[in-house]
Amino acid sequence: MKKLIKGLREFQSSYFSANEELFEQLSHGQKPRVLFITCSDSRIDPNLITQAGLGELFVIRNAGNIIPPFGATNGGEGATIEYAIQALDIQQIIVCGHSHCGAMKGLMKLDSLRVEMPLVHDWLKYTEATRRLVKDNYSHYEGEELLEIIIAENVLTQIENLRTYPVIRSKLHQGKLSIYAWIYQIETGEILSYEPQKHAYVLLQNQLSPSKIDETLISPPLTSNVEIHFTKTQQQASQSSEELPISAREWFPMTVLSPEQMERIYRGSGTKNLPQ
Repeated sequence: MKKLIKGLREFQSSYFSANEELFEQLSHGQKPRVLFITCSDSRIDPNLITQAGLGELFVIRNAGNIIPPFGATNGGEGATIEYAIQALDIQQIIVCGHSHCGAMKGLMKLDSLRVEMPLVHDWLKYTEATRRLVKDNYSHYEGEELLEIIIAENVLTQIENLRTYPVIRSKLHQGKLSIYAWIYQIETGEILSYEPQKHAYVLLQNQLSPSKIDETLISPPLTSNVEIHFTKTQQQASQSSEELPISAREWFPMTVLSPEQMERIYRGSGTKNLPQ
């Protein structure tokens, strides 16, 4: 607490005093450009990793960057989404998972949480679709590799949950809203962004040349139900990168697989029976 109080005093005496005009403008209202949905994990700071200015991001944070489907609960997530889109006219949403996610580790052993952390257990049930998809289709993976798959799939699951909100579906239908899937790598500081055309997560900085990156710092939007075709082990990918073409080194998740193996991976993400 002493450290926080010291920081508050430094904020008021230095940063605030140097930016009084900005705070005066912000006192009259907010106009954030992006709704940023991410985990409560203390290692993630949306403004820090994006270098966004004060007032530019409207943020939702909770364990596991989870969005319960519309009508499943009267929690704050739904109300915040509705306010962001309808009242603030935000037209871009980022759902950002992250490496080493404790919530996704909990999802891997959900039953064990029932007694010790019943509220966490009940909360993680809102991403049951992720747990079931991974259980039914990735039983041959384990450990860190399985966790990476769960993290990647969960971001897409939450985007599907977002689509159940009337205000979201309406704006998407009008072409007035874009949704992006990101994964933040704590150990490297890099952002992996889902690219629907490639059906994979790729390094965000590799998607566009510097001359084409605009101030939004956002990759092509995820606007339809899609699937992923690759899985990865970071160490294997790093060791094999010298042997791979540039386009292959961008894939995430990834490992060196045969075409037949690639076809079998993520087949549980098929969308032919899902509403468009």
